[in-house]
Amino acid sequence: MKTRTKKIIGWSVVALVIIALIVGIVLTDGLYQSEEDISDVMQDGVLHEENKVDLFGLEVNPGLISAFIVTLVLLLFALFVRIFALPRFKIVPGKFQIVVESVVGWFDKLAKTNSPHRNSFLGAYIFAAGSYIFVGTLFELVGVAVQATSGNSVSLPAPLSDINGAIAMGFLSYFVILSGGIVSNGLRGVGRTLKDFSLPISMSFRLFGALLSGLLVTELVYYYIALSFVLPVIVGVLFTILHALIQTYVLVMLTSLFYGEVSEPYVKKAKKQKTSAKKNKPSKNKEVVYEKSN
Repeated sequence: MKTRTKKIIGWSVVALVIIALIVGIVLTDGLYQSEEDISDVMQDGVLHEENKVDLFGLEVNPGLISAFIVTLVLLLFALFVRIFALPRFKIVPGKFQIVVESVVGWFDKLAKTNSPHRNSFLGAYIFAAGSYIFVGTLFELVGVAVQATSGNSVSLPAPLSDINGAIAMGFLSYFVILSGGIVSNGLRGVGRTLKDFSLPISMSFRLFGALLSGLLVTELVYYYIALSFVLPVIVGVLFTILHALIQTYVLVMLTSLFYGEVSEPYVKKAKKQKTSAKKNKPSKNKEVVYEKSN
């Protein structure tokens, strides 16, 4: 009887919340009007030409501020782990040690699997790049608000939702791949890398397009008052988490695969020794000896 009563009360609360949301949407639909057109909002989300932020007298994109903050947070966290946590690691690990070792071990295994010949630097790079992409993508969920030079309040986006940040990450990964080819195979490694000249472009725009799509969908949902209750939270969180996981995996996987390909030591194929036809024929000396013996 008590269980049935609790269920009735629970469903009643859910029904009241839904009714309250519907009433709120109906009553406030005509009260709020956006000052910006949706096309202008989306265009600024791509180009960041209007809502720029002042940085020591320079007008910069909000994504640059996000990049500085994310980089500082990661460096401080790494310093904290190195000074306070790492000396306390034990043979029987605790929860925090298990998490750290699992993450580092996954990136290390990925590097060794895809680049068995040269992987020490690769493991460190994909760990740093993956951490930056993952944390940077989740950073937009924090919703840090800053004052734009236009007077508007702007929420700092993910660093890689700025096309400049995505291009920088793509080309940096490409140069890391190129360095692996040069160290392992010299000029031959350069040739191996340069044949995939479209790789940095594809990596850059894959990052930018994936993160930007989530930003634009969320802005579109927020723009319409009928959709701006509860739904943006679900859409924003789901899109952000999925993009953080997927884009981190895609970039580190592509980088490790191409790095392993160009850094593989070149093995010179042994030339097939052509058997001389003279070896199959008896020599003249043998023919003379045979004639004399007869």
